[in-house]
Amino acid sequence: MSLLTQGHGSEQFKPNTTVAAVIVHQDKFLLVEEIENNQRVFNQAAGHLEANENLIDAAKREVFEETGLLIEPQYCSGIYYFHRPEIALYFLRFCFVIELTEPLKSSPNDEEIIATHWLTYDEIKSKETQLRSPMVLQCIDDYLAGQKVTLDTFKTNL
Repeated sequence: MSLLTQGHGSEQFKPNTTVAAVIVHQDKFLLVEEIENNQRVFNQAAGHLEANENLIDAAKREVFEETGLLIEPQYCSGIYYFHRPEIALYFLRFCFVIELTEPLKSSPNDEEIIATHWLTYDEIKSKETQLRSPMVLQCIDDYLAGQKVTLDTFKTNL
């Protein structure tokens, strides 16, 4: 009997793997504005890992799609396991950091993104009820706390 017929692959729990990017320049963070459930929400550039894609490439792709910026993550500030009971989904989110030396003009390439905004921490905190999830602020707080996981920690055979 093969592993697949024994149920190993079919019964295994598989959370949605996502990536996000804290993009920062001089105490301002780049957030995207989008519509979720007919409401405007704010998020980091973020999205799902695609087949045959490593986590770092997924982060670069999502940043480009949602902000139009071709920029490289410098490190990871956190890994999050998050449950959204209202939609019965679990997420495993890897948050990468990109610290810019100059503010870059961004323009979304994704039709689901309405706009991009450079916001201070206080401005983001004031929009707490409009954040797509609590992970948005948690990722920023972990960045501000100095959490760092180097990119060479992320191994892949792709």
